[in-house]
Parts: sequence; structure tokens; C-alpha cells
Amino acid sequence: MRSAKTSGFRILVFSCVLFSSVTPSPAQQRPRARDLGISPGVLRPGSNNAITDVAGVKVGHATLMQGDSVRTGVTAILPHGGNFFFDRVPAAIHVGNGFGKLLGVTQVAELGELETPILLTCTLCVWKAADAMAAYLLELPGMEAVRSINPVVGETNDGYVLNAIRSRPIAPGDVRAALTGAASGPVAEGSVGAGTGTIAFGWKGGIGTSSRVTGSPDSSWTVGVLVQSNFGGDLQILGVPVGRKLGRDGVKTRSDPQGARGSIMIVVATDAPLSDRNLRRLASRAIIGVGRTGSVAANGSGDYVIAFSNNADVRRRARENRRSLSELANDEMTTLFQATIEATEEAIYNSLFAATTVISRGGSVEALPVASVMAILRAHRVPLTR
Repeated sequence: MRSAKTSGFRILVFSCVLFSSVTPSPAQQRPRARDLGISPGVLRPGSNNAITDVAGVKVGHATLMQGDSVRTGVTAILPHGGNFFFDRVPAAIHVGNGFGKLLGVTQVAELGELETPILLTCTLCVWKAADAMAAYLLELPGMEAVRSINPVVGETNDGYVLNAIRSRPIAPGDVRAALTGAASGPVAEGSVGAGTGTIAFGWKGGIGTSSRVTGSPDSSWTVGVLVQSNFGGDLQILGVPVGRKLGRDGVKTRSDPQGARGSIMIVVATDAPLSDRNLRRLASRAIIGVGRTGSVAANGSGDYVIAFSNNADVRRRARENRRSLSELANDEMTTLFQATIEATEEAIYNSLFAATTVISRGGSVEALPVASVMAILRAHRVPLTR
């Protein structure tokens, strides 16, 4: 049985989590990239510039900051507000580099659909998070006869500096907090949820999100992206080699440094009516957005993209023996590809700009120095939008 002290601390964390899934806490209110005039691409973002601009999508975080060594969490992405098992969304997974522990990938590849929300967490917590989500979903009304479920859980390794990853600190209550606290609207970014202990390009990484709206004479669609950034490379912002110009590394550690290793998880959501075939094509374009930020998909990097459509016309509903689908033609995909690339690039920038410095027993990882970055961009005469 937990002590009153430990139990109280987790309750405090959950109360902060439920708040942060809607509105960032004061410590997280660093400027987003677009606030500073950094606006990749030409397509316009949605109202929140977040994955939740795809109507029905919700995001929740559980953030664990325990003692002097646990810095991790869980982030949940819910495709819609219904029963995920009986009202499935078409989905696809693209593997940029397969050094990772993505759970549930083979069934999504085989059937082309999601039957659970998507969870992101730390590497050694994947299986605990999956078990907790399965238990939570099986308890929901209408699930009494379900005997098979495919939880989809992605990860990055936050154990290089900030998180005592071998303690596998994620508990069932953390997963439930992320799932039940998920909300639409603004999404907390940076050092929250699954991004609490991550590092990107030698600086504090984390959760980032962005969106784009496409337009044509007869249709308008939204693409939203959420990333868990924890990867290395040569940081570039709008084509400028910012990482080299900064001339220093934000990681101060007494343990094994991350170096070029690390991973990125990318979730792409859209309301465009797409089959899993075209969602697979859409997912592959997100890697181009990653490359624009300076990643080389190093040998030890797990780079995965999960894409889904929650459009009502392409849902896979239980007990339907035949389906007549209305989906976009191949020739309509190009602008959606562009939207995915632009939103992925900006989501990664947001994960860096929004992140705060985090300290643990293993060392500290500093937040990206925004003023220095902006000075470098101005020196290169990069056109900014403000």
C-alpha cells in the first residue's frame, strides 16, 4: 500500500495534468515558433495550430516529476469521442527508421485501422502503458464480450540524462489520467507528458503540435500533427544551421550523453476521407518534415509515423459486412502531403521552443535559447512573419 505522502504527490500531479491538457501552465508559456514569426511553408494553420484542429481529436498528458530522478510521462491522442473499438478509424504506419518499440504495428499494417487511442511514453514503459490502456478500454460499457484488443503505444528513450528509466515509473493511474483528461482546443507542449524527459538536437525537446488547412474549389481539409521529439542531428530552422551557430550543447550530464541517438514519434490526423492506402502515403511525407529540421535518422533513431482519418465516411463500424466509401482520389493528395510536411516541421520547432529546462539527478538539459536563435535568424536575413 502506498504511503500517504506518495499517494498525495500523484494526486497533485494528476490535477496539474488535467489542467495542462487544455491550457499550458505558466512555466510552459514560452513562445511558440509562429509567435516569433517562424512560419514554415505557405499553408495556413487551423485556429489552435494543433492536432486538435481536426474536429473530434483530443489530447491528454500525464506528467511525472518524482523525486530527483523521474522525469517522464504519458501522452494520449484520441481520434474521436466515441467507442474506438466499435467505431474504428482507417490508419497506417510508416517506419522511417525501425530502432524502436512501437507496439501494435503489425495489426495496423494488416487491417489498416486503429481500434484504440494512441499512447506515447518512455521506452521501458511501453508494455505497462499498453496493459493499463487495455484494462481501461475493456471496462467501458459495451466491451464486456471483447476478447482481443490491439493497443498502439509508441515511445522514445528519455533515459539518457533526465529519467530513471529502469524504474519503469508509469502506473495505470497515469495512463487513465492522460486518457480521461484528454481535451480538444489548445495543447500543452514542451516538457509535458511523454515529452517531460526528452532531448532534441542537444536541447530540451518534448511535445509539439501544428496544423494546416488545405483549400480547393469544392473541399477544405485539415491535417494536424503531434510529435514527441527526442532525436539528434544538426538543428536547422527555416534552412539556417542554428545548431552550429549556437556553438554549444544544452546537455549538462554526468552520465552517457545522448549524442546523435534518439527517436521521434509522429502522429498525423486528418478529417480528409482517406483509405489506409493513402494514409500510408501521407505518413511517409512527415519524414520530409523531420529532415528539414536537420535529422539524418541515425542508426539508433526510431522514427515512426502513425496517420489516421476520422472522417465519418471512411469509419470501419462493427457488424458492417460491406462498405461503400467516398474517399479522395490520388490526384487530391498533393496538398495534403504539403500540409503534413509543413505541420511536422513546425511541430518539431514548437517542441523545442515550448520546452523548459529540466534538471534531475543525472544532469540537466537546457531549453533552447530563444533570443540567440532569433539573433541568428535575423543575421541570416530570414524573412519572418512578424
